[in-house]
Amino acid sequence: MRFELKSLAPQAAPYGEKQSIKITEDSLKQYLDILEINGICNDWKISVDRFILQPYFQHLHWNITFPDTLEYLKILKNKHSPSYYRKHVYQIRKFLEYVGIDWSKKLNPPPEPQYLPKRISSDAIQETLSHYQNTEYYLQVKAIILLGTTSGMRAEELYQLTLDDINLDTRTVMINHNPNNGQSTKTKRSRISFFTDEAKQALSEYIEFYHNNNGLKCLFSQSHIERLFRNGKASIQVKDLRKAFSQEWDRRGGPTSIKKILMGHSMRGDVDLMHYNCQSEEDLKKIYDKVMGGVRE
Repeated sequence: MRFELKSLAPQAAPYGEKQSIKITEDSLKQYLDILEINGICNDWKISVDRFILQPYFQHLHWNITFPDTLEYLKILKNKHSPSYYRKHVYQIRKFLEYVGIDWSKKLNPPPEPQYLPKRISSDAIQETLSHYQNTEYYLQVKAIILLGTTSGMRAEELYQLTLDDINLDTRTVMINHNPNNGQSTKTKRSRISFFTDEAKQALSEYIEFYHNNNGLKCLFSQSHIERLFRNGKASIQVKDLRKAFSQEWDRRGGPTSIKKILMGHSMRGDVDLMHYNCQSEEDLKKIYDKVMGGVRE
């Protein structure tokens, strides 16, 4: 039978385990369009389509059945890491729930594996900076490292930055959730953070280099940065910079509630942040400067 998402009503009867559903390219496009209007950025929409749903549909020859889905998920589980498997199960289940497949409720992602955070020391950061010191893109590497370790931004947020998001005079960085401009945050909310004087100097030097180098089309291109860190065999990666900020903030005795605001943590379950703690930009800046206080020790 042919299945079209546009014909699906909320009260549609669920599909039993023995039934099959024929999915079309148009059906998939409609679902992805709904994800887009719900606020995900275009890059993430493309990733869900290209690397999760398309392989799933192709493996099942675009004919979804319960046994074939189980077989596909078993293959993923045996071949890939728990985090990779979790991501795929979650996105596949979301699609199946959307089209009203009742047995999708049985597809539960496994719990997060036990995770021990990596300790990022000041020595490790300095060693990484020294490692790149004589390379062509040292100023760029230095800028992203010092910005990341003093602002608490996620790696994806750093990659999406534009010049307009950075104010050197006030040492302020805007982390925008604007999917239409290719920018998104995990919580789907824009926020503000800050950086130190040391990071300001590094950014100033890099921005001057950036303006004089026609080979760079954006501040921190993800593919370009990941290649630099991979080829350079750095002891830390861009995803570690956020950990470094969090750990340094706690070592300096900064308030956890303010750290959550600056890092863009989810407010769910935190009664104080959801209902009581409201800080202005000036308040946040004053607290930030008191805790981080200029140059990294």
